[in-house]
Amino acid sequence: MFVGVDWAEDHHDLCVVDTAGKVRAKGRVTDDLSGVARAHDLIASAVPDEVDEVDVEVVVGIETDRGLLVRALVTAGYRVLAVNPLSVDRYRDRARVSGAKSDPGDARVLADMVRTDAHQHRPVAADSDLAEAIKLVARSHQSAIWSRRRLANQLRSALREFFPAALVAFDDLTSADAIAVLGVAPTPEAAKGLSRSKIASALRRGGRQLNIDHRAEAIQAALRTEHLTQPPMVADAYGNIVASLVKVIAAHTTQIAELAEVLEAHFGQHPDATILRSLPGLGVVTGARVLAEFGDDPARYADARARRNYAGTSPLTVASGTRRTVRARHIRNRRLADALHWWAFNAITRSPGARALYDRRRTAGDTHSGALRVVANRLVAILHGCLRTRTPYDEATAWAHRNDLAA
Repeated sequence: MFVGVDWAEDHHDLCVVDTAGKVRAKGRVTDDLSGVARAHDLIASAVPDEVDEVDVEVVVGIETDRGLLVRALVTAGYRVLAVNPLSVDRYRDRARVSGAKSDPGDARVLADMVRTDAHQHRPVAADSDLAEAIKLVARSHQSAIWSRRRLANQLRSALREFFPAALVAFDDLTSADAIAVLGVAPTPEAAKGLSRSKIASALRRGGRQLNIDHRAEAIQAALRTEHLTQPPMVADAYGNIVASLVKVIAAHTTQIAELAEVLEAHFGQHPDATILRSLPGLGVVTGARVLAEFGDDPARYADARARRNYAGTSPLTVASGTRRTVRARHIRNRRLADALHWWAFNAITRSPGARALYDRRRTAGDTHSGALRVVANRLVAILHGCLRTRTPYDEATAWAHRNDLAA
């Protein structure tokens, strides 16, 4: 039996079809225990009376790979396939050209997709509970960092409008120095009145321990430089905005540090952590992110190519007639792509083989990002080999096939 589930926040539409594509059952269930029980009943009712339910394989197509509903379906023994929403959108046009769309209709489309093209879609990975926990914490940690970056951009935009001296004083607006000083002086008038001792006290409260007096002197000089100003009332309004943003950024920084501690504790318990940490450029945070996004299901990737395709580091070939182009994959796991970028960036300073490959690609005309993507593609293949053989990274073994690079 093939089941399509169009999920939503408070309800889900189900459609059950048989191998011939005939609809056997359909309905809407709620997003709670009774709803899941109702879903099982709908699927069971679609099984012909003369067939033993134990002998029936149930394949489920759904547009997500996480959540309570997905876990309940996997636990029930169903084969659950995570279908990309873009694929559903394209398949909907194949099923009907009128442009009509409905939740029950999408459930039917999903059921037909897993009936005819199940081999084209990725099963929900059977990751361990520890890997799932690492994934949740790693994503929350990364989301907090991205959120802080957006807040810092808002802060920079506000300071440019009325307090450019602060941008001269602080390169990084998320730094402890910037948060500490702007917290006590969010306006140009207040900043100009800060003595060197008050700035030094703010820096100490922010956590600075070295070169406090020298740094306080440099900050004071920058804050007292002459710039264009806004009217006092406008400057005070901007000051309130800056004070609010500084407090939110400070709270983000605290939570990021706490999440990092939790992430380190979880990652250290995983059996793959030792192998991941042995690879050049993979620290605790980056290693945890890579593990989280790849998962730890040993059967998920058939070979290194499959892992690289999932990572989005392998090139994409587009050929038609006499035209053939090779380009980067832009539709990919954004979180994994970010982790691999920083992994490759760190690796080229720690691995002679990775550095040689990077230099060779740059000499060939690749951009910095393009060369890092090639390095990341190779590192993903090395990681796959290390996990498959359960052996730590070895520089000579990893780059033995590229003696010209290792030289």
